[in-house]
Amino acid sequence: MSNESTLATTVSQALEAIAAAVNYRKLTVAAGDNIRLWLTDGRYAEYVPQVLEHIDLGKWQILDDVFWTVIPFGTGGRRGKMYPIGCNAINERTIGESAQGLANYLRTLRPTGELRFAIAYDTRHRSREFAELCSSIMVANGFKVFFIEPYRSTPELSFLVRYKQCDCGIMVTASHNPPSDNAVKVYWSTGGQLVPPHDKAVIDQVMQVDQIRRVDFQQAVKSGQIEMVGPETDQALLNAHLEFNDAGPRNLHVIYSPLHGVGEFNVATLLSKCGFDNVEVYGPHREPSGDFPNVPGNVSNPENSEVFDAIIAHAKQNGGDLILATDPDCDRVGAATPRTTAPGSEWGTLTGNQLGALLIDFMLERMRAAGKLTPNHFTVTTLVTSLLGKRVTESYGARCYNNNLVGFKWICHVMDQVGAANFVLGTEESYGYLVGTYARDKDGVIACLLLCQLAAKCKAAGITLFQRLEELYEQHGYHGEHTISIFMHGSDGMRRMQALMARLRENPPKQLAGKSVLQIRDYENLEILRPGQGPCRLDGPKGDLVIFDLDDQGNQIAIRPSGTEPKVKFYMFYYQPTSASSTEAAKVQGQEFFRTAEKELR
Repeated sequence: MSNESTLATTVSQALEAIAAAVNYRKLTVAAGDNIRLWLTDGRYAEYVPQVLEHIDLGKWQILDDVFWTVIPFGTGGRRGKMYPIGCNAINERTIGESAQGLANYLRTLRPTGELRFAIAYDTRHRSREFAELCSSIMVANGFKVFFIEPYRSTPELSFLVRYKQCDCGIMVTASHNPPSDNAVKVYWSTGGQLVPPHDKAVIDQVMQVDQIRRVDFQQAVKSGQIEMVGPETDQALLNAHLEFNDAGPRNLHVIYSPLHGVGEFNVATLLSKCGFDNVEVYGPHREPSGDFPNVPGNVSNPENSEVFDAIIAHAKQNGGDLILATDPDCDRVGAATPRTTAPGSEWGTLTGNQLGALLIDFMLERMRAAGKLTPNHFTVTTLVTSLLGKRVTESYGARCYNNNLVGFKWICHVMDQVGAANFVLGTEESYGYLVGTYARDKDGVIACLLLCQLAAKCKAAGITLFQRLEELYEQHGYHGEHTISIFMHGSDGMRRMQALMARLRENPPKQLAGKSVLQIRDYENLEILRPGQGPCRLDGPKGDLVIFDLDDQGNQIAIRPSGTEPKVKFYMFYYQPTSASSTEAAKVQGQEFFRTAEKELR
């Protein structure tokens, strides 16, 4: 058979073409197997014409991309590129399987009676469509559905699950991913994303879905099986947020960007209610759009400092004290501010770790001043979050739980295990923050309020957020950080990621950036490896994460594959005890450490 595209007008011809494509390495073996399944298994019958058309046109690369694996559940749900067909793409089938599998699992726990389900969606392409699809499936499986309309934030969905005492929920969003992507985030009755044993049990059910049951969406709305709860939920969440209002200063010019997402309604409403009257919504990012047209690379991620460049230029021309930007589903927030109070000061962006430490200090100081802080109060972070937040927490006599995997669901899980009544704040390096007990997921809305309160307090004291951070360094030592991501796309990328993690475990470096590797913490095998010694047990959560502890306590490098994107992330941390006179020197040394470590790792 030639290397030319083969026309296929029947399933039998298509099967022959698939075999030839695998033989000529136009398709991976796994993709070939999955395409055959979609052509011969009755549950995929409606997609057969589209699969045949792709084979007719010889679209082997596309077929390989969308069929080489079954799209997995990551840290919170199923996320990936949208494409009409394929088990490795977001489409009606994979979204439908996710909702049906969730319903099937709940029915194993409660075979009879009505169950309750909450759903919301963001501004991405097809988000509303997928939300209606999930709702119609849940109704067909005996659920009462509470549907937030119009588009709203992820924390509002988490709140709704708790507010309406739902058994589960789904948020349709791909967070900060490119416009091509979408996803479902799955929530349990706590309002938090799935954790053991429910995560694995739901995944098992999703993988076994045969028939997807559904009803007509509009008919279910008319019958009351789907209840639209937008205004009611908006007000209830606003009331919960207002509990964190304070009587502090309000002299602050805020420029806020929703990055073309859902954030403006919740953020602008809350800030106005709390007395922040000088809030400007940045015009070029104001339009709700799944194309994210006016942000660099069309990726609305507040982790990228480039997102702030145009807004900072605007602030310099028009005045401004603080810039805030939330991602498309408004569960995360980034910030920029002048570095000093001097006229014409340069601006800079703060990292998620820096914002987290500032907010921990702000909340604990506020509680102590009110006489409400006790030794039982606690904060929660993760294994790849800067230790500055932990040191700040402990300086107030409170506890910090940081032995947690990446993913805010683990922060909220600890919150419930320890006791939510004494929870102060949860934070992770990827710009996620939560206070209070009203939700069980990170909330960019409440974080915006707290950052405005803190920035206004700093302004009244004659300093900026950066200068307050310098004070924390003087008190707790300099904590530097640097993160790099290496993308590895497709079937080959997954193999490369697995090979990289295996190599790091089996043949780890003995030195990094001139510092000896004292020990390796392997969270996959729950082992601590030290040079010249046998492995010993690691007390921690099980996950695909390796941490190298280097010379000088607090210097470490963590490596993990992302649970939501095709990339490996490297987290580098540099620590040095400092005084006011040595902080700048520590920064310079930290930057040299990061440059050398990144060069060696790459």
